[in-house]
Amino acid sequence: MNRRIFVLALGLAAAGVALPRFAFAAEDHLGEAITHTQEAIKVGKEGNAKGVVTHAEAALKHATAAAQAQANPHTQQGITHLEAAISTAEKNDAKGATAHAEEALTHLEQAKK
Repeated sequence: MNRRIFVLALGLAAAGVALPRFAFAAEDHLGEAITHTQEAIKVGKEGNAKGVVTHAEAALKHATAAAQAQANPHTQQGITHLEAAISTAEKNDAKGATAHAEEALTHLEQAKK
């Protein structure tokens, strides 16, 4: 019986240590999504549509992970605009893609608050 209590206590202690890390992971994905979106905007303003695709796809990956970890309507809107930025940039429209990336950034930053 004492062994079971010890194993249970050890398991609960391990869970207590691990859970805050998982909660922080959602925040970390959102931060990465913001960073990549900022880079997409930067290269988009330089007229580099291919660069927008590269950074927006990375941002989309992180934003999707953040949305799965913690649902937020701003994150969803950010994802929608990142998808639009990618689609627009693939048509070689850096200016239009940048506008979508800027809108995505606004929503992702709101989600972080």
